[in-house]
Amino acid sequence: MPDEKKSEAELLRERLLREKKSAFRKMPELFDECEEYCDEYIRFLNVAKTEREFVNEALKILRQEGFDELSAVSAFGKGSRVYFNNRGKSLIAAVAGKRPLSEGARIIAAHIDSPRLDLKPMPLYEQNDLGFFKTHYYGGIKKYQWAALPLAMHGVVVKKGGETVELSVGEEEGEPVFCVTDLLPHLSRKAQDTRTAREVIKGEELNILIGSRPVDDEKVKEPVKLYLMKLLNDRYGMVEEDFISAEIEFVPSLKAGYVGFDRSLIGAYAQDDRVSAFAGLKALQESEEPEYTVILVLADKEETGSDGNTGLASDMLKGFICALCGFSQTNPDMALLKTKCLSADVAAGFDPTFSEVSDPRNSAYLNFGVSVERYTGAGGKGNTSEASAEYVAEIRALLDGANIPWQSCELGRIDEGGGGTVAKYIARLGADVIDIGVPVLSMHAPFEITSRLDVYSLYRAFSAFYT
Repeated sequence: MPDEKKSEAELLRERLLREKKSAFRKMPELFDECEEYCDEYIRFLNVAKTEREFVNEALKILRQEGFDELSAVSAFGKGSRVYFNNRGKSLIAAVAGKRPLSEGARIIAAHIDSPRLDLKPMPLYEQNDLGFFKTHYYGGIKKYQWAALPLAMHGVVVKKGGETVELSVGEEEGEPVFCVTDLLPHLSRKAQDTRTAREVIKGEELNILIGSRPVDDEKVKEPVKLYLMKLLNDRYGMVEEDFISAEIEFVPSLKAGYVGFDRSLIGAYAQDDRVSAFAGLKALQESEEPEYTVILVLADKEETGSDGNTGLASDMLKGFICALCGFSQTNPDMALLKTKCLSADVAAGFDPTFSEVSDPRNSAYLNFGVSVERYTGAGGKGNTSEASAEYVAEIRALLDGANIPWQSCELGRIDEGGGGTVAKYIARLGADVIDIGVPVLSMHAPFEITSRLDVYSLYRAFSAFYT
């Protein structure tokens, strides 16, 4: 039988009301189309678990694509592709557009740091014949999630003479892993079970077990500590004082991969915010002759407030743009006032198990496309920037014009909590900014979940923005 003719009210509803739909229903063809991109994304997640590793991998790609170091070029015009490596921990790159910089640029800004366990300056100790590292957690974590979890060691040690040694242990098959111990349930009733969730494991209890073998000499104090230090000395030439000038991070040794019988989801450590950073890198890599100059910012320190000279609260982005404008005697402040930016960061995915913390009408759902957040912050929109109605309309038109599934959202119910992104630091420079990303389940946990449809849609959105 032919379909019944739609009623006047049904037609009116289609014309006037917005209905959130899963991308599986709107664009089912994306599922097969996205596989190659998602496979590449997963491979990248497994080799770039820290901000330094992300910068190193990104530089390999950029150099292969003909990008030159900014300090090595004498001009910036048609065909120019440049980058600035900020201390190996953040990166800015640009492709010159057809239009002059005086008409503004198109910026995608993501962050490449993630919650983790950092070593204290003097971390190595022995207690009751066991060797440990003392840590200081980095970023917002639920500390109990990091106990009884296999961890890998990543980082650099810079010796007093300037020699730099890179470390990576626990990622390859056959390598040892490390862990924070937890208390057995049989004995935790008084010592642990009465604590609040934030203190089930306390910060000073995030001690990483690293060994138990002593040197064979009963006269030596702390024989386990000495044996462990000997192993580090044999392999890396380290002495204990070298920890003071080291940046050593412990991250989950878990591998990224597909989740679910249908392989529709992606699970990995640090998808906040490598999902955005990788999509921006791919979009920049493929940008040939953009209309406007396109810029990618891969920033450090977002998880701790963006402070420091590798975070976006610094002047690193403005300095980069001033350098580009200097080649054409363009006023950088005026160029920034005409610049458009996507603050690329993830959104809190709606979790049916904990639905009470979300406003269902204004939440981001997995498989519903990229998330667009006009503002983040907390309470009365505190500690954030807010995109103008004009810029929101522009982004709506861009996404719809490129046939990209998207959804509008907020960060949970008002007064439940809150958080921020790098958006406000770029807004301070005068640019139009809005947050765009993908919804994530278990954000800031050692294993975060995204939708492969959303991940691919974000890459397509960034490519359209850079066109």
